Amino acid sequence: MERSTVDPWTWSVEMGYSQGAIVTGPARTLYCSGQAAMSGDGRPEHAGDMAGQLTLAVDNLEAVLGEVGMSLAHLVRLNVYTTDVDRLFEHYGVLGARLGAAGVAPAMTLLGVTRLALPGLMVELEGTAAA
Repeated sequence: MERSTVDPWTWSVEMGYSQGAIVTGPARTLYCSGQAAMSGDGRPEHAGDMAGQLTLAVDNLEAVLGEVGMSLAHLVRLNVYTTDVDRLFEHYGVLGARLGAAGVAPAMTLLGVTRLALPGLMVELEGTAAA
């Protein structure tokens, strides 16, 4: 087995984690860290805007996948964490449209949580992809 990290940005390495880890064997599997509405330099974006945060979280998940030649179409598992389940469902179409356009319906879990890593973040997406 060979494992390497996937880091399209350097700010997370400074915080002690990678955006993803790829394990290569008979098949490639990418385990992605939770992606939220963070800018490329590690700043939270779209305060109070669930649709904006969800869009950027999907963009960031897609960026991590893209670093190893994968896309949303390769997702086999998606965990969604949110501080407001009702508000997330009001904007779920943002996520559903992106997954639908990719032609994928991954195994998924949606959890309501008290808070996420940084104040103001409302949604985080954690994915596993295989190719």
